[in-house]
Formats: sequence, C-alpha cells, structure tokens
Amino acid sequence: MTDLAARFRELWDEIAPVGRDAGSGGYLRYALTEPELALRAWFREQADRRGMPVSQDGNGNLFAWWGDPAAGEAVLTGSHFDSVPHGGAYDGPLGIVSAFLAVDELRAAGVTPDRPVVVAAFVEEEGARFGVPCLGSRLLTGEIDVDRAAGLPDQAGTTFAEALGERPAGADPALLGRFAAFVELHVEQGRALVDLDAPVAVGSAIWPHGRWRFDFTGEGNHAGTTRMADRRDPMLTYAFTVLAANKEARLRDAHATVGRVSVEPNATNAIPSRVTGWLDARAAEAETLYGLVEAVRTKAADRAGRDGTALTCTQESATPLVAFDHGLAGRLAALLGAPVLPTGAGHDAGVLAAHLPTAMLFVRNPTGVSHSPAEAATDADCAAGVAALARVLEELACR
Repeated sequence: MTDLAARFRELWDEIAPVGRDAGSGGYLRYALTEPELALRAWFREQADRRGMPVSQDGNGNLFAWWGDPAAGEAVLTGSHFDSVPHGGAYDGPLGIVSAFLAVDELRAAGVTPDRPVVVAAFVEEEGARFGVPCLGSRLLTGEIDVDRAAGLPDQAGTTFAEALGERPAGADPALLGRFAAFVELHVEQGRALVDLDAPVAVGSAIWPHGRWRFDFTGEGNHAGTTRMADRRDPMLTYAFTVLAANKEARLRDAHATVGRVSVEPNATNAIPSRVTGWLDARAAEAETLYGLVEAVRTKAADRAGRDGTALTCTQESATPLVAFDHGLAGRLAALLGAPVLPTGAGHDAGVLAAHLPTAMLFVRNPTGVSHSPAEAATDADCAAGVAALARVLEELACR
C-alpha cells in the first residue's frame, strides 16, 4: 500500500462507521439527521486541523477555505455526505475526503495557491429526505423557490426549514461570484473504468433526468367481501404503470425506475384507497426523456379509466442535459491522461455547471454498483483519485 493510500484509509476509517446499518451494511445518512450532522461536525474538525475557516451559506451548505475567503477566482471542490436509504459508502463522502487529502498533498509539496481552494459539503444532494435532489446547490444558485424549499416535508412531516433551524437564505450571487471553477470528484456509478482499465476519468456530460409523482386514487374496501368485478383498486393501476415504464424505457434506450411507493391504508386485508409511486426517468436527450414520461402518463391514465381509478401526475424535479465545460474537461483529460465519460447520474456539479465552469472526476468502481452496499473502490484507486484531484487543483489555482 502506498503512503497516500494508507493516509486515505486512515481518514476514511474515521467516517466509515457513521450511519452504517448493521443489517444491510448500507448507510442511513439522511440530510440533517444525526449521522449526517456528525459528518458535518467531522468536516469542521478536518477544516480546523488544516487552518481552513468554515462558512455556511444559510442553505445548509458548508465551505472550508484555504486562502482568503474575500478573494475572488476561488477553485471549489467537494461533494455531499447524505445517502439514499441503505446506500453505499463512497457516493458523496469520497469527494469530500479526497478534497481534504488533495489539500494535504499540495501543502506537502510546498504549493501555495494563487487563488483560494474551497472544500464544499452540499446538503441534501440525494433528495432522500426532502424529495428534491441537489437541494443545497439549487438553493445556492436560485434554481428552486425558497418558500417551496423551506416547506418541503420529510416522511415524518418535518420541513426542510425546521430541520435546518432557519428559513433557507436562497440564492447567493455574491458567494457564487467568488468561484472561478468547480471540480467534483465522485465514485463511478457504472463499470466503464473497469473495461477501460483506468482508475480515474473526466466527466463529459450528465443525462437529462427528473422525478415524477404518480398519485392513484380509488375506493378502499374489504379484501374478503368485495367482489373482484366491483373493485376500484389503485394498486392495479400502479402495477400496470410500473410495467409500462419499464417497457417504454427499453423501447427508447432510456432508464425508468419506480423505487419508492406509498400505500394507504397499507393493510394486508384492505383494498388500497391511494397508491403513490415515484418515477425516476433518465435519457441521453431531453426529447427522449419527456417522450418517455408522457408515454407512461398516457398509458397510466388509460388504465386508470379502465380500473375506475383516478391519476394525478406531478413533476417534482427535472434537470436538463448538462454538458460540462468542454474546454475545462479537455484540459483536465490531457493533464491527467484520463478517458472522458458521460454519466446518467445527477450531481451538484450538474446544477453548478449552469453558473460556472464545472468538471467531474470519476474513480473506478470495480463492482459497477451504486446506491447499494455493494458500491466499492479500492484504496489504491482512491489514492489515484486524490492525486488526480491535487493535480487539477494545482492546475486551476496556481497557473
């Protein structure tokens, strides 16, 4: 094991137990809950160790500054701590741990940046608690209404503002104006780097994607006394819609997933009165994405008419195609000798890309699995990611 890999493992082990579920081996690090708050405290501790003052933007996003926070042209890096339910260890935290280690690498080499380097921890990137992904970066950039964000509830009814302890501040053009570029390092969410036999890649684009809520309503009734012919069962409409989404996505070479469902009254011996399912849809082009969603909605509405149920479809979030700054991506790929890859996964980098030059680095995932305990990366590859990020930060902050 190299010295850098050993230092990565030492730092990684400090956060590895936080929020891990003993049963699944996955992580329950929902935004602004105890495990994520513990990691935010760890973030401040790491910044303090390095003499990096920490600021918070009023939206829950944390920034640790190496250099004068009042200076302009800062280079921003980092990621997020929160997870999907029972998610993997690397999705998000790898970018923050690697950023602190990259600062260590530059300092050890005697590098003093001409422009500030800033490590960020964005809040609620996954949207697993409050339903809107990249909520912190959307608030910072003004891409979501503050009142809507403040009132977003979790499943227990706690709003984002209540969890944050204040009404979110919303867009901060002055803070955004201090940043000259953003580079987010992330574990690869696929197996392309395994096939390419490369530990690190540079991101080229993020597919258009979004979330849609399908509310199906019918008539709750007794499972044992209601004749099949008399039923108005929204579960049937829901089940048909899941299968329709799968079919329509395959026909378009797109992705459609229904991974969350809510049922009322959720009793074994009762016909449901309401079923709500959330569709995650992604495609290489926006036209394909919206064609997919409309086809699913049309089929679901037709089936609802036959089942005697009702359907309401609501778009909860949507992100257009994000093509990362071509010149920056090419510059970093040449610097690192790394391949360039697109991704179907959303990131805070996708939100910030509309406001400043943005790039992503991906670290090889040998399993190709993400949003699951099977997500993985070797210490050697993580060390390669740190070294690559350090070179990128030096390139952007010192030249």
